[in-house]
Amino acid sequence: MNGMNHDISIRIDGHSVPARPGESVLDVARRAGAHVPTLCHDPRLEPAAVCRSCLVEIEGQARLQPACSFQASPGLVVRTDSPRVRKHRQVLASLYMADHRLADGLPQRSPAGSSLRGFAKAAGPLIQLHPVHSPRAGRPGDHNPYIGFDPGLCILCARCTRYCDQVHGAGAIALAERGRATTVSTNGGAGLLHSSCELCGGCVDTCPTGAMFDKKPSHHLPGQLRRVRTTCGFCGVGCQLDLNVKGGRVIKVTAPAPGQTINDGNLCVKGRFAYDFIHHQDRLTQPMLRDGDGRLRPSTWPRALERVATGLKRVQERWGSGALGFVSSSRCTSEENYLLQKLARAVFGTNNCHQCAAT
Repeated sequence: MNGMNHDISIRIDGHSVPARPGESVLDVARRAGAHVPTLCHDPRLEPAAVCRSCLVEIEGQARLQPACSFQASPGLVVRTDSPRVRKHRQVLASLYMADHRLADGLPQRSPAGSSLRGFAKAAGPLIQLHPVHSPRAGRPGDHNPYIGFDPGLCILCARCTRYCDQVHGAGAIALAERGRATTVSTNGGAGLLHSSCELCGGCVDTCPTGAMFDKKPSHHLPGQLRRVRTTCGFCGVGCQLDLNVKGGRVIKVTAPAPGQTINDGNLCVKGRFAYDFIHHQDRLTQPMLRDGDGRLRPSTWPRALERVATGLKRVQERWGSGALGFVSSSRCTSEENYLLQKLARAVFGTNNCHQCAAT
């Protein structure tokens, strides 16, 4: 928020911090460098304040208040790390552990990472509580190829359901049942292929525990893969994505964090899951030219471009520019599409150029 106009000032942990009226205490605190943990918060979503991990002490309030939804106001005094707040986080983390499948006494690691694990470790020595059995139903008969749901790792933060509703607008999943049986479900418990789900994977991306997970095999934990930022090539929107690479191979695709790129951390089903072609044995990795016997054989780019240029000139000389047509792709960048139409009009003198997005 550099350059923004700050109209008010509040105090966070003894320091005066500029803020805007109506801005959440969480945003102000994080901008000031204060650590306030969250589990149900996603900057793309409306605050829900259901996980209770971001509760802070606010002077004049009898109870701890959720920083994600409590709005800044002039003279507000906030304490994010008081003994009362630390005790609350310890008890809350202990309660989560009693209703969660654990590994080494903490939430199990997952390829997507676990914010709950980090929260529990930071909360300090946990209180040993008796495990609670919550019979949350999964969807064992859901045979969609991309998105899985493990109810034993769900904390009912509703980030997945809110993302599906507020960001993607699909409304495919929602919280169903009541009490300890509450779970994430589709209409009638049907598989995602039989719902309004578009398999974008946003629910996997926003899930803080790994309960929503990528079915495509990847057992690598965070930190074991190298991320390479690139532009999705499936259409001309220009969404940014991260290729997770190991040993020269793309293991999976993830979205950059919200607020960093044009797509704000969102991807479609193609951008997130359709990457198997990269290492497919049938993928063309070099130009192919048809020889005199009619068979395609590998060639070089200079030779292939020369063949194309020669062929275009031959048609133009024999039949005129009107016999030529140029068709571009929406998978190309705007600059590439511009250059193709300029080649058609300025070099070959024809207006017979088309782009597939226009159909």
